[in-house]
Amino acid sequence: MSAAAGTPKKIRVAVAGTGEFGRNHARVYRELESAELTGVCDLDANRAAAVAAEFQTKVFATLEELRGHADAVSVAVPTVAHAEVGCRMLELGLDILVEKPMAVNLAEADALLAAAKKNNRILQVGHVERFNPAVIAVEPILNRPLFFEVHRLGVFTPRSLDVDVIYDLMIHDLDILLALVKEPVTEVKAVGIPVLTDKVDIAHARLEFAGGAVANVTASRVSTERVRKMRFFQQHEYISLDYARRDALRVGVKKAGPQPEFGFEKLKAPDSEPLRTELEAFVEAVRTREEPRTNGAAGRAALELASRVMASIQEHAERVNVVGARNTAGAVAFASHDKTTTR
Repeated sequence: MSAAAGTPKKIRVAVAGTGEFGRNHARVYRELESAELTGVCDLDANRAAAVAAEFQTKVFATLEELRGHADAVSVAVPTVAHAEVGCRMLELGLDILVEKPMAVNLAEADALLAAAKKNNRILQVGHVERFNPAVIAVEPILNRPLFFEVHRLGVFTPRSLDVDVIYDLMIHDLDILLALVKEPVTEVKAVGIPVLTDKVDIAHARLEFAGGAVANVTASRVSTERVRKMRFFQQHEYISLDYARRDALRVGVKKAGPQPEFGFEKLKAPDSEPLRTELEAFVEAVRTREEPRTNGAAGRAALELASRVMASIQEHAERVNVVGARNTAGAVAFASHDKTTTR
């Protein structure tokens, strides 16, 4: 506590990687009263300098310079470097938030988990949609949902062209489904095809959970419109989430029978930016040493399910001889263009 103001001491935070993700992390940290942005680090010195100037902070030339100048770090480097950079930060005694997906494969995800445990550090994974007000609004009313219909569609952009859409977009919804259903997935059937790139650009997966819940999940980056919606059904009611609008609607049966009556309720949702809520939660986890809601185990579970979806897509592609089919091992080796490598 600060003796002068009676408020908690600010958590010193830094950002490794100053691409689109890293810049936004720096922006939010700069605004948080609970955090002090101490600097940024990036292999691209010009990019790092620009972001540092924009948010009135300094540039660290190497990751090792963060020791003693930060308590926690956002790791927003390319996915192929998540495990390397994340483990180095953990070994330096720093807590980390690593962007999604947490690693290229499960072996590297396990390396991050082991490093966090060994060094007694906080490991949070950047599944930002878990902090979307629409998701937060529906969590208290869950009553064993049994069917989900999910669409995450986007228009084509030159971002993340070497990432399959499963890891770029669908993984958000896989993480949320695991969090809402809280049961293991027993069956995965999926199909996906390249359209404008040599990666899978549009994909559909059917998931069945141990308790009988079923989810149909569609992700596309070659659509004509932008859609971010989830609908699910539970006993006597239907719930619709709109991630883009950040709201949720509950439709319940007030009177059954041949002339049914329905009740419509817009669920109370916090008016907040998901990224801000996510980083506030990270800073609080660093302060309290409590496990974050999107901890390393949750990040690994989402990555494992994404890998199962990718494997099913590959099996289907080989069966129907889709042009451009790749082996599964190669399908999960990827990096994101909008993150910048830091060494």
